[in-house]
Formats: sequence, structure tokens, C-alpha cells
Amino acid sequence: MAVWDRFLTEQDREVFAASGYGARQGFGRRPALLVVDVNYAFCGQRSQSMLEAIAGSRTACGPKAWEAVGRISTLLEAVRRQGLPVFFSTGLRTGSTDFDRGRWVDKSTRSAEDRGLQNGLEIVPELEPLPHEIVIAKNKPSMFFGTGLISHLVDLGVDQLIVVGVATSGCVRGTVVDGFSYNFRVSVVEECTFDRGEATHALNLFDIQQKYGDVVTLQETLDYVAGLPDDLYVERLPVLAQVRDRMTA
Repeated sequence: MAVWDRFLTEQDREVFAASGYGARQGFGRRPALLVVDVNYAFCGQRSQSMLEAIAGSRTACGPKAWEAVGRISTLLEAVRRQGLPVFFSTGLRTGSTDFDRGRWVDKSTRSAEDRGLQNGLEIVPELEPLPHEIVIAKNKPSMFFGTGLISHLVDLGVDQLIVVGVATSGCVRGTVVDGFSYNFRVSVVEECTFDRGEATHALNLFDIQQKYGDVVTLQETLDYVAGLPDDLYVERLPVLAQVRDRMTA
């Protein structure tokens, strides 16, 4: 049973089936992994319950975040071992006031707390980027908006985005829709995404599956990655092969 099944009405099922949505597009030939915003602001501290995590950081997702971190780590290792490119994102702070945050400040009564988080924008150490891996600093949901991500993907000849991270209903979805709009194939790894709300997580995955990409399992993705040639990016980015060789030595 899909994670979204319990939230759908019979009319929902009939409408989407009749409309022909939800077709599987399949994986591309040259993937990159996008790890969206897996930082302490969204994860909280490992030992905290959901409500404890939210008390410390209003955006935290609690235990479900750390469960996903472990699975993302498994995928990240497989991707690096295969010599594939990885891009991370985290939030951006550019000034001492909230002007740089635009309309974010209007949508939560606790927005002012965000600047007080000491390590909120730090990517959790289990997923620490390697020196050659690019970290996209952003202040809007999508990894693409106002950043140089698209130029890097074009330069590498990427045709497939594997998207993981948080929040399914926000920054993951925004990144997926923009990736789709740039005509990339997009796959979202279900077990490697998370959100503070059960319904928002499930129904955004459903909507992505229907219209913008494929929602896939971790095992499907690991099998896909393992079946790729190990020299896809050697000519353009030799450092990926060096990392791969160290990991397989």
C-alpha cells in the first residue's frame, strides 16, 4: 500500500485514474543526487521527541528526520561509490534583519526565532559533504531558485535527478517542480524524504507521482545506481572517480 492511500477518497482514485495521471517515466542515464536541506533546523537533535524538537526549532521534524538520515546515508554512500555527482542545499542568511527572508517571516508566529539557532543551517554530520561536493545556499524553497544549480547540472550533462530530504511539502516539492520544469527526469526516494506532517508528506508524494516525477523506493534506487557504468562522469569531473576508487579499495 502506498503511503498516500489512506488519505485518498474514492473520487480521488477515480478522477486520477480516468485522467491518465501517474504513469511511470523511468530512470534516466546520467543521474545526480540532490540532498535538500537536511540540517539541524529541520532535524532537531537526535534524542528529542517530535514536540521536543519543535520546541527547540519550529521547523524540526523529530525522530522521522533521523530515521530518514540513516537511509539517506546509505544512498549517499552508494552514489559516491558509483562515482556520481551530489549536490546539497541548506538555508541562506545574508543580513542582520529579516529583510532577506521575504515572505517567510509572514507565515509563522515563531519566525523570529530562526536567527537564534546556533547550528540550524549546518548539514547533519552523518551526511557531511565532501570537499568537492557543492552546497547550494538558498533562501527560497527550490534548490534552483536564484542559485547556480542548473548551470552545474547542464555542465555535467545530467538528465536524471534523484531527490531526497525535507520538507516533502515544501523544499523537496519546490525542487521537484523546478527540475521537472527544466525537463529533467525526477525521482523522489520515498523513505529518504520527510515532513513534519503525515498528511502533507503523503499527499505531496502522491501529487509528485501523479504529475512531476516518480516516487520510488530506496531499494529501487540502490539497484538503479548499482547498475550504472562507473565512468559516467570521469571525463568531466575526475575527482568523482578518485572518491569511488578510495571507497572500493
